[in-house]
Amino acid sequence: MTLMKHELRQGRLSFAVWTGAIAVLLVICLLVFPEMKGEMEAIGHLFAAMGSFAAAFGMDRLDFGSLSGFYAIECGNVLGLGGAFFAAFMGISILAKEERDRTAEFLLTHPVSRARVVTEKLAAVMLQIVAMNLILLLVALLSICVIGEAVPWKDLLLMHFACFLMQIELAAVCFGISAFLRRGGIGIGLGIVTVLYFLNLIANMSEKVKFFKYITPFGYCEGADIVMNGGPDVRMVAIGMFFAVFGVAAAYRTYCRKDIR
Repeated sequence: MTLMKHELRQGRLSFAVWTGAIAVLLVICLLVFPEMKGEMEAIGHLFAAMGSFAAAFGMDRLDFGSLSGFYAIECGNVLGLGGAFFAAFMGISILAKEERDRTAEFLLTHPVSRARVVTEKLAAVMLQIVAMNLILLLVALLSICVIGEAVPWKDLLLMHFACFLMQIELAAVCFGISAFLRRGGIGIGLGIVTVLYFLNLIANMSEKVKFFKYITPFGYCEGADIVMNGGPDVRMVAIGMFFAVFGVAAAYRTYCRKDIR
């Protein structure tokens, strides 16, 4: 597992920056909640009257006076977008960087198969995603205890688990794309996340394009749907995991056969 350890060492700064930034934003959101709790009912009615804008973010379906409702909107967006960008950033660059940085020749002259290279790089990406999610969950739990609120265990764990699955899907899809690239593709990865995020917003605003939710992983990790329905949509999750498996399979097939420059 030498290559995996090497990738973890190389990525430790990016991991620390992304995880630290998301954790700080989560803490700030939760520390603000007690000050705003008394005003949340009025704010909730205001959001409910904002029509399509409120529907896009699920603000018309939740009680902002409850920690679950507040966490689903405020912290859910921070966790969802931040985690998605990190997952895409890691997945899209980890295979392509060998040709971009001119290190492919050094790496592939070692007695290691290309399949093993893909496996260890994929393991490094997934380990970082798992570690980030465990740290963020711990930070959220500690912050809730600090502000003296009861932990909404079911809603909190389901939201974090759905975001974790979303990150796995995005990382796997971007990992597959990375196998086709010869230069850095960070812009591609972040662009994919941005497009998928806005597809979910559009699906929330119009019933005519509700099927977009089956395309974007943000469809099954939306906090409002999880709180209202008691969990993510299983069909959306299944489709998302199919995309993830397809992305990983594409990475193995392409990288093991491509002409490495």
